[in-house]
Amino acid sequence: MNAVIWLVTGGLVAALAIRLMQWNAGRGLVVAVLIGAFCAYFGGSVLTPLFEAPGVIAAGEFNPFALIVATCTALAGIYLSDTFYDRFGA
Repeated sequence: MNAVIWLVTGGLVAALAIRLMQWNAGRGLVVAVLIGAFCAYFGGSVLTPLFEAPGVIAAGEFNPFALIVATCTALAGIYLSDTFYDRFGA
């Protein structure tokens, strides 16, 4: 269940970033949502265990720390992809 929440959160963060801050506006909404969802999943599944003590929350339960890490990773991914797009144009 956490993975679905991370993917949805990443997509919403990307949609807000493209609407409010005009990040990745040249690429379009679909690409921005895909980048945000991928980065959020990466942050929730790979980065969260690196920063968290093992065994704090049982497997399968909602983890608010993982959601925060996934959201921050999605924001960072959207920002970096926008920066690369502006810099290199591809």
